[in-house]
Amino acid sequence: MVRWEPVTLETDDGATVEARAPVIISASRSTDIPACYADWFAERLKRGYLVWMNPFNRRPSYISFDKCRAIVFWTKNAEPMMGYLDDIDARGIHYYFQYTVNDYEAEGLEPNIPPLDARIENFVNISEKIGKERVIWRFDPIILSDEVTMDDILSRIEAIGSRLHSHTTKLVFSFIDIAAYRKVQTNLEFTGCRELTVAEMKEFGEKISRMNKKWGLDLATCGEPIDLDAYGIRRNSCIDGDLLGRLFPDDIPLTEFLQNNNKKDKGQRKVCNCIGSKDIGQYNTCMNLCRYCYANRSAGDVRSNYERHLRNPWSETITGDVLKE
Repeated sequence: MVRWEPVTLETDDGATVEARAPVIISASRSTDIPACYADWFAERLKRGYLVWMNPFNRRPSYISFDKCRAIVFWTKNAEPMMGYLDDIDARGIHYYFQYTVNDYEAEGLEPNIPPLDARIENFVNISEKIGKERVIWRFDPIILSDEVTMDDILSRIEAIGSRLHSHTTKLVFSFIDIAAYRKVQTNLEFTGCRELTVAEMKEFGEKISRMNKKWGLDLATCGEPIDLDAYGIRRNSCIDGDLLGRLFPDDIPLTEFLQNNNKKDKGQRKVCNCIGSKDIGQYNTCMNLCRYCYANRSAGDVRSNYERHLRNPWSETITGDVLKE
């Protein structure tokens, strides 16, 4: 794991503390910051730091933006972040989006996200603003059920792809994990949703590859142990050092960092190819409330955290926690 440079900073309360200053920030695998916390993020960026709470021991860590050269945003709705992009640009911080556009509207699996047409429109708008290489389309995860067949899913991907393919260069997907997460099992109980078999994963790989011949997108899986190389599908690096190097070759501090740190983040899963970054999200805070999500324990916990956030929206933490010395 990357050891980020230590810096000192002055907190909102005037205290002097030690912080870590990551070069690459992930925002975030744990919650949808652009959709749910864009205002908070913009304010914390303005103030120069935030506090990340360790989910296991609840210990706070001060995270400084002082050395930040790149941010990877993960979202299902970037519209609330659009008004802040010019400010991020002005600060000399680079970014790109991992933008999930699924279609599980009929199943109600993503209850708090905008309608599909609005999400596609925002995807196109942001692509036209910052460039298609910086907006990566994800259909994630692939879910089958008693009612939803593989052909159904492929048809939905084709319908979305027909509108998005000229506004991106890559399609990333993964297959749902249910057995590994008790909370996902609970949230999907009685829905008929199920994991794909290995044979079905290979069948999906073959069919999506065939479909993609008319689009010419790079195809990649996220965090999947199955090898789909035979279909031209590689394992993705969502925090992608090679992509950052291609997009921003004139940023000398970023380029120098990547020369020494463009390697797998050992803190991620074995089949994850992401390079080192600091994720600033918090579990149990994503108001999208997707029923297949491993990052939320329960809707009740999320709503409680969000209500606390609203009472203290510029807090050092996403959850509005008041830090005690």
